[in-house]
Amino acid sequence: LNKAYGTKDVEDVIVATDYVIEQGYVDPDRLGVGGWSSGGTLTNFVIAKTDRFAGAVSGASVGWYTSTYGHDPYYLWWHTELGPPWKNRDLWDSISPFMYVENITTPTLFIGGEKDWNQPIIHSEQMYQAMKHLGRETQLVVYPNAHHGIRKHSYQKDLLERFLGWFEKYVKGPKSGSYPSLRE
Repeated sequence: LNKAYGTKDVEDVIVATDYVIEQGYVDPDRLGVGGWSSGGTLTNFVIAKTDRFAGAVSGASVGWYTSTYGHDPYYLWWHTELGPPWKNRDLWDSISPFMYVENITTPTLFIGGEKDWNQPIIHSEQMYQAMKHLGRETQLVVYPNAHHGIRKHSYQKDLLERFLGWFEKYVKGPKSGSYPSLRE
């Protein structure tokens, strides 16, 4: 995206959403958005740019890139592409969903692993705390000793149930039936 994170990618999501609405495939009042890793970061951007989604789940996402400068394995890539944050603060802030958190009104579930070095959990914690301070509906789930890919079976089951439960509550609504329960 060449220094344009949170712009063209968000436009793609909006155009795709408009298309499925126009085709009659989805109910425009029951839209959900979610993703993991860069998909979680994109989710953060999408809900900061539009309020058309009834619920969101953001997993292992980035909120504020400068907050983990030098810590995550991608900082050198960001440094090379954007220049140092102390010289290009506006550019670094522009690609950080955290800087747009006050625009988020979509109920959002943040999920991640405690030991995720790829997308450190501090990002989800910051997004969650900011939304709480703004009085927005949000929840944070941190899996102990888990890394970027949630591998423990009980955590995977919990993650899926929380994901579906969040959409059940905020997207589907009480009159639309429910998802089948997961087998042990």
